[in-house]
Amino acid sequence: MPPSVTLPEADALPTQQTRPGEWDDGGEPLLHKEKPPMSASPPRILIIGAGSRGRTYAEATETSSNGIVAGVVEPDTYKRNGLGHRHIWGPQGRTEPVEGESFADWRDFVKYEKQRRERAAGGEDGVPEGVDAVFICVQDEMHRAAIEAMVALGGVHIMCEKPLATSLEDCAAIHRALQQNAADGSGNFGSKHVFSIGHVLRYSPHNVLLRKLLLQDRVIGDILSVVHTEPVGWWHFTHSYVRGNWRREKTSAPSLLTKSCHDIDVLLWLLCSPASYTSGPQAPHLPSTVSSSGSLQLFRKSRKPVAAGNATNCLSCPAEPDCKYSAKRVYVGDRLRGLGAGNRRWPVSIVMPDIEDFNVKGGPAAAEEALLEKLAEDYTPDTPDSDVAKRNWFGRCVFESDNDVNDDQVVVVTWDEDPLPEGEVDLSADPMANRLQHRGAKTATFHMVAQTKKLCDRYTNLYGVDGEIYADQETITVEDFKTGKTTVHRPPLESKGHGGGDDGLTRQFILAVDRVKNHGWVPETAQREIIGCTMEEIIRSHALVFCAEAARHGKTVVDWAPWWAKEVEGRLA
Repeated sequence: MPPSVTLPEADALPTQQTRPGEWDDGGEPLLHKEKPPMSASPPRILIIGAGSRGRTYAEATETSSNGIVAGVVEPDTYKRNGLGHRHIWGPQGRTEPVEGESFADWRDFVKYEKQRRERAAGGEDGVPEGVDAVFICVQDEMHRAAIEAMVALGGVHIMCEKPLATSLEDCAAIHRALQQNAADGSGNFGSKHVFSIGHVLRYSPHNVLLRKLLLQDRVIGDILSVVHTEPVGWWHFTHSYVRGNWRREKTSAPSLLTKSCHDIDVLLWLLCSPASYTSGPQAPHLPSTVSSSGSLQLFRKSRKPVAAGNATNCLSCPAEPDCKYSAKRVYVGDRLRGLGAGNRRWPVSIVMPDIEDFNVKGGPAAAEEALLEKLAEDYTPDTPDSDVAKRNWFGRCVFESDNDVNDDQVVVVTWDEDPLPEGEVDLSADPMANRLQHRGAKTATFHMVAQTKKLCDRYTNLYGVDGEIYADQETITVEDFKTGKTTVHRPPLESKGHGGGDDGLTRQFILAVDRVKNHGWVPETAQREIIGCTMEEIIRSHALVFCAEAARHGKTVVDWAPWWAKEVEGRLA
């Protein structure tokens, strides 16, 4: 149990509270809260995709890992140069990239890297050093092609932003590519590559501690039920899932996948995965049934305010001054997140990546004028659907958009009791506590909801045999039924990015690459013990999302085992 201090008694029941910096990880994967020491030859990282996620991982690489950003791939010149100036050539006092640092397309990088290796093998002097790993942060539907190309290239470890892919077939194809490229020829994953996925929730100090309390310290005994909520945020949903990249299933994927696949993953991490990644293989506690319901409830034309009339764009809408979804209000005038707050980063920079240039050259007035001009862009009934789908329309009325993804969804997963065979569990220490080892019957309920004040500030209720836990983004409150004691843990908040998960994932992935490159570890060991997430877990959590979608569309409860056998196993072979 993490160290704690006793607070004044309330209602005659003692309450304990851990303070930031006082707790010991003790969990797996091991999380370093300080930047790991640099090796003599630090891992060199290529960022593929210089959007918001690519910039996040580049920043985390520089501030929290023992790697260096060595190159960038990005078709947008402004974004590419921006990341390069900040993290690659700029810190070296250069205004321009040199060979091997900047590419417009990952295909250009692959072609260059093959030639670079040929030159180096031929003994040419002055050949630049290559990269050891890539962060793939392109659009979701492009993940498969980029990953397969990196696997075929060989010699680079891979971290892919979530989701792995936008279809079950593409997820399986990625798994097959990694298996088929195994160095030992056995098909065992991990022989050549360290592979990670952007399931950042696993790596926040908060969730690492929560998992330790549940599975190692067993503070509430066996888990019986979990209710987990992801509040997306009323305006954030419109930005990304009504006006933005992830608004249409055909061009992206269901919102349960694009927004919440790492929530499904963290539930399986707590309820399905073995407690330890270092004590040898142990069968996961697999789900029994999956069901789901949900729909696009609010952002439909039938909900459009009467006062808006026929307007399709906020800047020409008579109801705009009174509409909370007004693009002008959110991106231009908002005192919390728009230009009105002096903010020229996300979400404003998503609308106009070069907004900072307008501000530098012409001041705030020029930046506002350019942003308003961008927001005024609209399409008409005569615009081909292919043209509408290929770009974002951030000034579009949220009730007149071409979005179709759910803004509210519930997923329910059940587990049957499935104890490990006798001989695989040590019952000598505490027979009552250890008999099932968290493999008893249990239920998980997940709710993704758009209409919230909270902005992705997740919260979870966990109910166990001996107590219950309420966990939000800042605290973990444990109620012990046996003692009547309330203990409040406050894990350190390393950064705002998913509660430190962005930094934690980056650190662990690059540390695993470093162990392979400089310390003689085999990738499979680094994958398991440093990253703490296997390819099997990655496929399982994504598959469960697709299973939930099948249950929702079929309005049925899906039996997990036969569904997996039919829909997944054949694809993985």
